[in-house]
Amino acid sequence: MTSTQHGKSDTGKEFDFTARDFERVRSLIYDRAGIALADSKQEMVYSRLARRLRALGVSSFVTYLDSLERQRESSEWEAFTNALTTNLTSFFREAHHFPVLADFAKTHKDGMTVWCSAASTGEEPYSIAMTLCEAYGSMTPPVQIVATDIDTNVLATAENGVYPLERIEKMSAERLKKFFLKGKDGQLGMVRMRPELRKLITFKQLNLLGNDWPLSGPFDVVFCRNVMIYFDKPTQGKILSRFVPLMKPDALLFAGHSENFLYVSDAFKLKGKTVYELNNAASRRTGK
Repeated sequence: MTSTQHGKSDTGKEFDFTARDFERVRSLIYDRAGIALADSKQEMVYSRLARRLRALGVSSFVTYLDSLERQRESSEWEAFTNALTTNLTSFFREAHHFPVLADFAKTHKDGMTVWCSAASTGEEPYSIAMTLCEAYGSMTPPVQIVATDIDTNVLATAENGVYPLERIEKMSAERLKKFFLKGKDGQLGMVRMRPELRKLITFKQLNLLGNDWPLSGPFDVVFCRNVMIYFDKPTQGKILSRFVPLMKPDALLFAGHSENFLYVSDAFKLKGKTVYELNNAASRRTGK
């Protein structure tokens, strides 16, 4: 008799979730997305995947994980990955980066290409777009931003560009007036990014561990903030090595506050607070 037939497992949970189940989840998400789940994430994993079991009418984690392993191209893999991806973000998060970006834009008067590699629900790429509009003094700056994420759900939110008012309550009145449209009628309490900003950004699904990255490059700027913390050091090194040929010789790489790439790759050197540039040696090796 299954746990759901009893109603609750012996642990008081709806589904049995053993240490072996957790290890299987860790292995699957690592192989699929490079995410290294810590031991402390067991409750989080149970909570998020239990929703998938309920939605699918599956009675146990063993059955669910067996099905994933048998059907490597199943659409459930996308839901599995989305469920285990953490998407914590906000507008102008780690605010010290944006004046650096604005100053960099002033030395690139002919235009810039930017890759935001962990776009989440869109606050980061829109913050980049706002900064560059201000730096170039135009709502139609010579800028192309590619924003990617592994999670298709958050990308849909990002592309829509609609947010609750409380998400922008700390923003200046000038920026609110310039970059946002207030919702009316059924959209009261919401704001939408102005269409000029949305036109600057192309949203794409991308797995940083995937064999193919749908990018043309090279980029003047790469944002890779607060995503490397989910990868182990060998995976971080592999991803950073793939960034190098996609970056122009003077390109900047922005990292998260708790990330240090110097211990993982010799291709980069520190330029400022969690801002990196290519080493000259790395540039020569790639022919740039």
